[in-house]
Amino acid sequence: MSHHGKRYKSASAKVDRAKRYSVPEAVALVKETASAKFPESIELSMKLGINPKQSDQNIRGSISLPKGVGQERKVIAFCDGPDAQACLEAGAVKAGAQDLVDEVQNGWMDFDVALATPPMMRFVGKLGRLLGPQGKMPSPKAGTVTEDIVAAVGEFRAGRVEYRNDNTGNLHLVVGKADFADEDLIENITTFLEHVNSARPSTVKGVFVQRVYLSCTMGPSVPVAF
Repeated sequence: MSHHGKRYKSASAKVDRAKRYSVPEAVALVKETASAKFPESIELSMKLGINPKQSDQNIRGSISLPKGVGQERKVIAFCDGPDAQACLEAGAVKAGAQDLVDEVQNGWMDFDVALATPPMMRFVGKLGRLLGPQGKMPSPKAGTVTEDIVAAVGEFRAGRVEYRNDNTGNLHLVVGKADFADEDLIENITTFLEHVNSARPSTVKGVFVQRVYLSCTMGPSVPVAF
């Protein structure tokens, strides 16, 4: 059984579990229950009516939210030739070919996103066991394997985020910080909800988006109408 402190219990008491809040109402309530000591991350969670065991029903991709997510991400780029220098100039913390593959294989993991050009995947493929469990393995579906790797470095560094459902059919995405303006959070949330709805697999039967919740890092979840 989990144990929550007085602050959490006080915040949780403000949430009506029988209600489905509109996005503006949910944003206001989550911000009200967030800590004033630091800007907590705000996360959107979705329960999808998919079968995660069916590969054609998995939801995965990347998106640039209109108002960003409030944090700069560390990006590396697996590429060679002029692209490597261009990626460094675009903000990648490291860029390279076999040398960078070797460095990661030897244990260096101080990055958030790994990008690769298609030709480099024959070298990067050996990192699957290391990067896969951490969600860092480059993938065409996530937009992290791309010919235009220089532009991708800029996008992911500035806040383009990857998403994919877990093995229970849940989808989680940070949509901003508690110190964002309400209208900025609302725009990010509605953009992602519309994006996911448009990605409904044709093989899914019944209700696709079953439940939606919004929460801050240390606060209770708020049910959202969708």
